[in-house]
Amino acid sequence: MFDHLKEDIAIVFQRDPAARTHWEILTTYPGVHALLMHRISHCLWQQRFFWLARFSSHIARWLTGIEIHPGASIGHRVFIDHGMGIVIGETAVIGDDCTLYHGVTLGGTSWNKGKRHPTLENGVVIGAGAKILGPITIGAGAKIGSNAVVVKDIPANATAIGIPARILIEETSPQDQTAKTSFTAYAVIDDNEKFNHEAMSKALQALLEHSAAQDIKLAEMTLQLQQLSNDAVSDSKVASAFDIKPTAKK
Repeated sequence: MFDHLKEDIAIVFQRDPAARTHWEILTTYPGVHALLMHRISHCLWQQRFFWLARFSSHIARWLTGIEIHPGASIGHRVFIDHGMGIVIGETAVIGDDCTLYHGVTLGGTSWNKGKRHPTLENGVVIGAGAKILGPITIGAGAKIGSNAVVVKDIPANATAIGIPARILIEETSPQDQTAKTSFTAYAVIDDNEKFNHEAMSKALQALLEHSAAQDIKLAEMTLQLQQLSNDAVSDSKVASAFDIKPTAKK
């Protein structure tokens, strides 16, 4: 229990620049309080003291604004920042080194018993207000943007945004998810080169499509001009053959 608490405090220093002292974290961080109380309620749940486990998690929700079902499984060095409004369902599984921001929901989409909540593998970052729904898996190192709604599996190291969530970036090379450099606050990508490359590709595509449309219009105009020129030459030849002179206007 104390080893978990030490890890909780250490990870806050790594991921929250506003943290100043151990005492401040221990006394004023609701995410730390919620995780500490969840471990107690989870232990009671495993011992089949279901009501007592639910009651202790209810007290934790009242104190922290974070609702974690005592049946949920949470790994090491999980960071809950701000935390207000977070809901974690009974069969949810959260791996090591994950980060959740306020308003996140790990919810179920079925009333049937059994696995019905998401699984977050190691190093996942879930932005504020995101909804992860159903018995899906978010791969290791994946990032879910704020307010995204995810209802399908997300591969490892991918970044997903939108409603419903779509994969924006998918990295194929493995990364050390426990490293501090792999963390991005609120799942905001800090790789400007990738975004600039994507924006440049879209801009070039738009220019190419516009250029192709202009080429088609120019070709049509050229054909029309050639037709008019041919008609004029034909009229001139006919007039010359019959020695027709233009009639002078009075």
